[in-house]
Amino acid sequence: MSNCNFAFMIKTISKEFKVYQGALDDFILNYDSKGKPFGSQKRNSLRLFQLNDYIVNIKSFKIPNLINQIVYSFFRKSKAQRSFEFAHKLLSLDIGTPKPIAFYEFKSFLLFKKSYYLSEHLECDFTFRDLKHLSKGEYEDILRAFTRFTYRLHEKQVLFLDHSPGNTLIKKKGDHYDFFLVDLNRMVFKPLNLETRIKNFSRLTTNSSMIEIMSDEYAKCIGEDYQKVNTLMQECVNKFQNSHLKKQRLKKKLKFWK
Repeated sequence: MSNCNFAFMIKTISKEFKVYQGALDDFILNYDSKGKPFGSQKRNSLRLFQLNDYIVNIKSFKIPNLINQIVYSFFRKSKAQRSFEFAHKLLSLDIGTPKPIAFYEFKSFLLFKKSYYLSEHLECDFTFRDLKHLSKGEYEDILRAFTRFTYRLHEKQVLFLDHSPGNTLIKKKGDHYDFFLVDLNRMVFKPLNLETRIKNFSRLTTNSSMIEIMSDEYAKCIGEDYQKVNTLMQECVNKFQNSHLKKQRLKKKLKFWK
């Protein structure tokens, strides 16, 4: 469905990028024909566009189901708007994320349709899932730095609900590592207790060695007993994996009956 078939377009552009409004509008209206596909296109589409010295990364969220079209029209902010606002919030807290550029939404009279989140494209050296391919020394250094980064998120009352292997970009600068959060539409900002903090690691890995390293580093950061943190983290990982497997089995059954 072409964007032009929707009744009207709503947009918010960061102050720094308002001078490029015409070009950004053109990217959105010609998203499928002018953008260069980037990464996996399974759930949502990502495309890259050249804007002077910038590469703009545009995420196109799929049209939601009918119920959510009503919800996003009247009761809840879209994924694109949340991504944009959360990115500004993270940067205000000195937490790394690609620079937010804009978000666009298309709506009909009563129903929400498409949304797009635009950010500056960031080339990274690694993501969390790349760590297993590194030497043991570098692997452990990055993993401990990543754990300290997560602790800093928690101390700033940021709960990143999609804290999964592909959603933190890692850039190496000498012997230092910088971390940047992506896929931002699910976040909560609130004080976090120990169980909530440790549960936030549950989607990252089932590797016992990695869990031990993260437990050790987080225990040092927070001043807790290592065994207590490690036991809790392993329990949280197991609970997540069991829940994930149940969901996958249910999806297979539903597909079978279609």
